[in-house]
Amino acid sequence: MSERDIRIGDAEREHALELLGTHLGEGRLTVDEFGERSARVATAKTRGDLYSLFGDLPAPRPSFTRVEPEVRPVGSVQRDIRRDPRFNGAVVMAVAFVSFALLFVVKTPLILLLIPAAMLLVGRMGSR
Repeated sequence: MSERDIRIGDAEREHALELLGTHLGEGRLTVDEFGERSARVATAKTRGDLYSLFGDLPAPRPSFTRVEPEVRPVGSVQRDIRRDPRFNGAVVMAVAFVSFALLFVVKTPLILLLIPAAMLLVGRMGSR
């Protein structure tokens, strides 16, 4: 993602309006131009939208804090397997399979209570 694609918030829009007011006060913009650009500031979503409004104007211009990408060392990706839906589904299926197999060996339907117990256990593991 480029810097121009980073989304902006209300504080950045307000700052841009103040800067446009400065340019209006110094005679660089007419009232009509100020009105048009102010309307575009109100609907701006990205830094690039604001930059384009100041392209033909000298300083002051909007400035933003630099956003550094998060750098992780190779191999440091940590994944919590308990939150992986494939893992959770595999656990429930394995317990269901074992429960049905035990049903035929033990011949007690109570063994099927392991299935909801496993589902509850997997649900609690995934919510941590």
